[in-house]
Order: sequence, then C-alpha cells, then structure tokens
Amino acid sequence: MPANVTGTTLRSMTHIPPPAEELRLLDTELRQLDARRALLLARRAWLVAALQPPPAPQAPRAPQAAAARRPETTAPGVQNVLLLLGGILLTVAAVAFTVVSWGHLGIAGRALVLGAVTLAALGAPVPLLRRGLRSTAESVAGLGLALTVLDAYALHEVALPDTDGLGYAALASAVLATVWAAYGLALGALHRPAGQPADTTGAGQQPATAGVRLPLRLPLPTAVATAQLPLLLWAAAAGAGAHALTAALLVTAAFDTLVALRVPVKSVRVVAAVGAYGMGGWGTLAAGWLSWTASGPSAAARAAALLLLAAATAFAAAWHAPKPGVATGTALAGGLITVVGLGGVLRSSLPDDWTVPGYLACGVALLALVRTRLAEPLRRGLAWASGCVQAVAVVWALPLVGITLLGPVGWAERAWSGSPATARDAVTLDVPWPAHAATAPLVLALVAGVLVAVRASEWRQQALTCALTLSWATVLVLPAALELPYAVGLLTQGLTTVAALACARPTQPQTPPLLLALLSSLGLAFLSLASEGATLTVLASLTVLFAAAARRPGLGPAAAPAALVYATALACAIGASFGWQPQQTALLVLVVPVGAALLAARLGGSSMTVPVEVTGVAAALPAIALTVTDPPMLALVLSLCGVIAAGTAIREDRRSVGYAAAALFVLATWVRLAAWNVGSPEAYTLPVTLPALLVGALRRRKDMAVPSWAAYGPGLSVTLVPSLFTAWGDTHWLRPLLLGAAALLVVLVGARHRLQAPLVVGGTVLFLDALHELAPYLVQVVDALPRWVPPALAGLLLLALGATYEQRMRDARRVREVLGRMN
Repeated sequence: MPANVTGTTLRSMTHIPPPAEELRLLDTELRQLDARRALLLARRAWLVAALQPPPAPQAPRAPQAAAARRPETTAPGVQNVLLLLGGILLTVAAVAFTVVSWGHLGIAGRALVLGAVTLAALGAPVPLLRRGLRSTAESVAGLGLALTVLDAYALHEVALPDTDGLGYAALASAVLATVWAAYGLALGALHRPAGQPADTTGAGQQPATAGVRLPLRLPLPTAVATAQLPLLLWAAAAGAGAHALTAALLVTAAFDTLVALRVPVKSVRVVAAVGAYGMGGWGTLAAGWLSWTASGPSAAARAAALLLLAAATAFAAAWHAPKPGVATGTALAGGLITVVGLGGVLRSSLPDDWTVPGYLACGVALLALVRTRLAEPLRRGLAWASGCVQAVAVVWALPLVGITLLGPVGWAERAWSGSPATARDAVTLDVPWPAHAATAPLVLALVAGVLVAVRASEWRQQALTCALTLSWATVLVLPAALELPYAVGLLTQGLTTVAALACARPTQPQTPPLLLALLSSLGLAFLSLASEGATLTVLASLTVLFAAAARRPGLGPAAAPAALVYATALACAIGASFGWQPQQTALLVLVVPVGAALLAARLGGSSMTVPVEVTGVAAALPAIALTVTDPPMLALVLSLCGVIAAGTAIREDRRSVGYAAAALFVLATWVRLAAWNVGSPEAYTLPVTLPALLVGALRRRKDMAVPSWAAYGPGLSVTLVPSLFTAWGDTHWLRPLLLGAAALLVVLVGARHRLQAPLVVGGTVLFLDALHELAPYLVQVVDALPRWVPPALAGLLLLALGATYEQRMRDARRVREVLGRMN
C-alpha cells in the first residue's frame, strides 16, 4: 500500500488525493461552472430581446396635465372682485359728484339727478335677479344704499342746513335703517322661491327658517348695523347725562337681542348678536361704574335700574338661547349683573364695612332661583354666578387670614417683651390691619354655611372640606377682627387647633384637618412668644396635644413629629427661662433625640418610625448649634449624639447608622483635641485609622474576596498621607524616623500576607520619606557632578525610549506579515 493512502483504504479502491488537494480541485471546478453559467445567462437575455417584435410608432405625447397652464383664480372670484371694484368706484364717483359738483346744478337738477340715480340703483336689482345675476344685483344694491346716505347728506346741506348735526344724524340713521330693512324685505317677498314658508319661529325655539337665504344679503344686515346709532345719537344730541347714554346703549342691546333671537336670516342674526354683545357690554360696564361711584342711594338706584335692564336682557337671551352652553353663560352674566346692581344699592345705604357682605348676600340670594322650575342651563348659570360672587368674597378675606397666621412671626425678634393689649395688636407687628375688614369673619362664615348646604353627591365631600377650612379661618380671624383681649386670642387659637384635630377621622383623608391643625398651632406658638408664661404654657400644651393625637390611627406620621418639634422648642424655652447658658440648654435639648430614638425602636416597622427618626435628627441640630461657641461642650454633645446613633445602629434594620455614629465620635474627638490645642495630625488621624483597619480586617475575615484596597486602603491613607505632608515640612528628625518605621512595618505586613494596598501605600510613603531625608545629600551630589552629566543622562533616556519604540514597531510589522501569509 502506498504511503500516502490511509490505512482504511482497500486494495481494490481507486486512489484519491489528500483532502486539501481535493478541496482545491473542487473550488477550481466550481469557479469554472460559475463563469460558464454567467456567460450562458447573458446570451439568453440577448436572444429574448432579439425575438420580441419592435414597438409600434407612437404619436408624440402631449405635455403633461401638470405642465398645462392652470388659472390662478376661480371665475366666481374674478367676478366678485370686478363687481366689488365697480361698486366702490361708482360710490366714490357719487360722493365726488355730491360734494364737488353739487353746486353747479340747480335745485331741480340736483333733485332729479340724485332721485333718478338712486331709484335706478335701487330698482336695477329686480330685473338682474330675474335673470339670475345675483352678484351683479348685490353690487348695484350696495351702490343704491350708498346713494341713500348721500341723499340724506344732500338733504341736510340744501334743505336743513341749520339743523343740529347730531339730531339730524340720529333721525337719518333711523330712517335709513327702516328704509333698508323695508327694501330688503320687499325684495325677499318678490323673489321668495316657490314653496318656501314664512317665519314660524316660536319662543324658545331655533328659527325654523334659519337656513333661508334672501335674494340680496346686504340690505338687512346693513339696516341692523345702522340701527345701532339712532338712540345713542339722540341721547348725545339732547345733551343727556351718563345715565341716559347708558340707557340708550342698553336699549339698543335689547333690540339687538330681540333681532338675534327672532329673525331667521343667519347674516342678520350674526350682526345683531355682535351688536348685542358690543353695545350690551359697553352699557353694562358703564352702568357698573355708575353704581360703584354712586354717591347716594338715589344714584345707586338709578344705576341699579340700568343694570337690571341689562340683566333682564341677558336672562331673556338665555331663556331663548338655542344651545345649553350659550344659555348657561348668558345666565351667568345676568346673575353677576344683578348682584352688582342690587349690591350697589346696599353699598350706598350701609357703612363701608358692610360693602362685601352686601354683595355676598345678593350673590347667595341667587341660589333661591336655583331651586325653582327654571330650565337646567339657567339654573346652572345662576349657580355659577353665585359661586363666583362667593369666591371673590373669600379672596377679599384671605389677606386677613394670612396676617393672622404670619403676623405673629415678628415676635421671634421681640420674644418675651410683654403681652399686647388686644389680639389685633398681637398680629399686626409689622403689617397694618386692612381698612373696613371687621366683617371678614361674617363673610367667611356665610360662605361656609352655603357650602354645608350643598346636597349634590358629586360635590358633597369637596364642599364639606371647603366649609371646614372656612370655618377654621373664621374662628382664627375673629379675635383680631373684634379686637378681643390677647389672652382670648390665645385661647381661641388653641381651641381651633384642638377642634381641627378632633375633626380628623381615620376613615377620611387626613390632609385638610391635619394641615389646619398644624398651621393654627404654628401661629399659636409664635403668638405666645409675647410673654414667658404664655410661651411655656402653649409649648407644653402643644407637645401634649400632638403626642396624644399621635396615638390615634392615621394621625401619627404627622402628629408625632409635631410633638417632637414643640418639645424641642419647649426645652429651649425652659433653658432660657432658668437663665442657663446656651451650651447648658443644649444638654436639655438632647433629651428630645433620645426620646425619638427610643420611640422609633419601640414602633418597629410602623409608618411613624421614619418621620420620628428624621425629626429626632433635626432636633439634634439645635443642640449642636447651641454649643458652637464652647468647644468642650460641643465635643460632649457630639459624643452624646454618637451614643444615640450607636444605640440606633443596634437595631437590625438600622445597621448603616453605625457609620454616622463613628463619624460623630471622630468629630467629637477632633473637637476635643482642638480644644486642647493639639497640633499633631496623628492625634486626629489615628482615631480614624485604627477603627477603619479593624473594620477592614473583619470584612476580610468574613469575605476573602474583598480587595485589600477596599479593606485597608482608606485606613492607611488617613494617617500616612497627612503625616507624610507634615514630615516634609518638619525640620526635626523624630517625625520622619517614626513615619519611616511605620511605613516599613506596613510594607512588611503587606509582604507577609501578600496584600497590594499595604505594599503600595507603605512603599510609596517609605520612598518619599527616605527621599525627603536624603534630599540634602542628593543636592550635594548633583552639585558635585559635572555639568555635562544631566544632558548625557537625558540623552541616554531618550535613546532607550526610541529603541524600545522601534522594536515594538518591528514586532507589529512581523505580526502583520504572518497574518497576511495565513490569509
């Protein structure tokens, strides 16, 4: 058997080449087959193309439709522009003729020219409409309407030159509005399509012929727009006062409202609605200003009559409004206008203190109409109007609540300076009491009573919450508003706090009652700072009150921290009462963090635990702040805080507090050393290094995977690094010697246990310490060397770096060549 044949080949089998040679042969054959297949596919494609019949000749294609020229505007648009411009030019020509060329004709000629042109312009739309030329008829009718205005002007200039201009304008506008309306209606009657019914609109219904279209759209809307002027011009011509002018505006608005509700033509309704809102709004604002500035009941009554006219118009529009939303909004406006009118009468008849209660009473009286059989949109609008009045009244009283709550903060700078005479004096230290605010409690109480009467299930809970808040504000403001004695104010605010806590129920949301209790208690605490006895009594009472409230379910997370805060304030007040120094008072304040830690340990996993612990930490901060000026006492307080933290860390779920305890102990040690004027850094760093190394050793014993840098790196660095910096500035030999010995010991320990952190940190410190000690001798050696030695050493270093770089590049080229040969 040949040597290149495998042992499993039989003698009768054909000889085959080795696998590598056979693979090469197969690849060659496949490449040849691919080349042959590509050639055959190209030949086939040529044959298919040669066998297809030639395409039939096609006519040249027309330009694409997109490329065709398209008109830039529509035919109706061109028509409207031409007609509009024609009408404008004819109107301008008529004006020019009337103003400029009028004097060249006699009276008969003038009358004949204007009359003939006007009649022709007004009559021309009739045959034009019959021929279907509606747009042209519209333009000619517009010219005719303009000519009627010129006729009125010409009549004044020729026949009535001495007539008052305003009076004639009022009469002319009324006549023109009537003529134009009659002209439009006459054209509509002549050209009404067959079968179109007349107006059958009923009260409270949408016009049945709302979609009707008159032959000409211009005359009737123009007549309605002109109808806005007669009454106002007549009042101005007669020299009427503000009340008459306002009445003219409101009567015009009432007429517009009637037209907008009754006329079936949409364009007329739109113009009338714009006029109703514009003239009505203008007249209502004017009447409101007259009511507010009325100097007596008579003037206020006349302004109220105007406002009631505006309100009646609004209610009529709401009654007949086709959409519920429009009806509600209009009824809301009518209700507010009624309140302004009636409230103005009360304001002029009562003292200034009763202005807001008078308006509020009128607003509450609107609720009597809500329970009537009015339509639902109207009742909803009246209810919203009443709510708006009540909201404004409450906003007016809110500044008094703010003064009552925040005003006593000024006693923090005047603590125990003496009790004021009244509750108002106690809350107005830095801000004045607003004028005419004696009735604020009445306003708040009245709104609260209205909210209690709310019966709607979807608003019941929110109304009761708001009523509770307003009742709380009423009681809070009452002593200051009535100028009751200071003691009565304290007692009232304390009872308010108790009542707010009593209103809290575990089954209901606790935020409003608890928030009210906390706010009133905070204001009470500041208010009590006026006298020493009041401060001690109030703080003790608040501490006991909130501690008792914390035992109720659901109140603990807020009540317990409040009790601790007031206990802290009580401890400070007791220390000040006994005349203790601040650092002595700090020891009494530390009782609160101790109690908080003990309470938290007892609570376990309760929802009160975290708030109590956070409040305890916050209570320790005043104790630390009180001892800042006395370092020995500060060190004692810090160590006691460390003891509290260490006691907390005993709990299984609070192990991490141990780090805070260690930090507090270290801080206490540093403060004590600073008080002893100790300047050696090792005294400050060793108390940190030793516990850190101990903790690191314990971690390594429990888990050998902990690296030495995490276990020993921080502890070693805390002492060795500051000592190294200090040794570099020390001129004596003892500190460097001891530092070198310590670093050597660290290196030996690291070598013994094969730990990287001790080896690196200790070795680095040892090297730098030795370098510091040998520095003088190195300087002498450098001075003794020739000047050519440093450049020579630098050159050798650069040559060595260059040779190394070249060798690495050569190795990289060899690797690249080997990889290339492999491919």
